[in-house]
Amino acid sequence: MHRRDPHYKQAKQRGYRARSAYKLLDIQKRFNIFKRAFYILDLGSAPGSWLQISGKIAQENLEKYNDQYYHRDHFKIMGVDIKKISPLENIKTIKMDINDPEFQNEIINFFQEEKLDLILSDAAINKSGNKFSDQIRQNRLCYRILEIASKNLKYKGILVVKTFQGQDFDKLIKTMKNEFQITKSYKTKATKKKSNEIYLIGLKKK
Repeated sequence: MHRRDPHYKQAKQRGYRARSAYKLLDIQKRFNIFKRAFYILDLGSAPGSWLQISGKIAQENLEKYNDQYYHRDHFKIMGVDIKKISPLENIKTIKMDINDPEFQNEIINFFQEEKLDLILSDAAINKSGNKFSDQIRQNRLCYRILEIASKNLKYKGILVVKTFQGQDFDKLIKTMKNEFQITKSYKTKATKKKSNEIYLIGLKKK
C-alpha cells in the first residue's frame, strides 16, 4: 500500500531513507527551525532521513550565516536510536536508549559541553493498537525528550517533538509552554489523514 504513497515514491527518487523526510521539510518551510542551527541532536533517528536533511542544511548554514551574528565554522550532528543507523558522512550515530543514564554523557562528550541549537525527535513508541495506552506511553517519551532539551538546548534554542493527540495532550503543551516562549502544534502535509500523530514545535527556549 505505502508504495503507492507519493511521499514514499518521492523519498526513494530523491535518495531519502524514509518518507518522513517530507515531514521535516514541511516543518522547516513553516517554522524555519534550521535558522543558524549548527549543533543538532536527533532522537529516534533510524533509518536516518532527518539526519540526511539536518546534515545538508547545516552544511549550507556554514556559508549562509557567515556574518557578525551567531555563526560557526563547523557543525556537529548526532543521531541516536535503539535501532542501528547506517553511517552518514560527517554525522555521529549511536545505538542507545535515550532513557539510559549514560546518554547525557554521550551528549556532553560529543558536543564538548556546548549547548545545542536544535533538538529533533521523530521518535515513537511501538504502537500496541490501544490508542489510550499508546498515547500515555508516547507522552512519557515526550517528557523524557523535554528533560533532555531542558538540560542541553541553548537559550532561544528550538525543539521539534512528535506526539499523538488524545489523553493529556493539553497537559504536554502546557509543560512545553513553560520551557519555550512560543509553542505550536502542527500536523504535516505528509502525515496520513487518519493519523493522530502531531508535532509540537518549541521556539525560543526560555
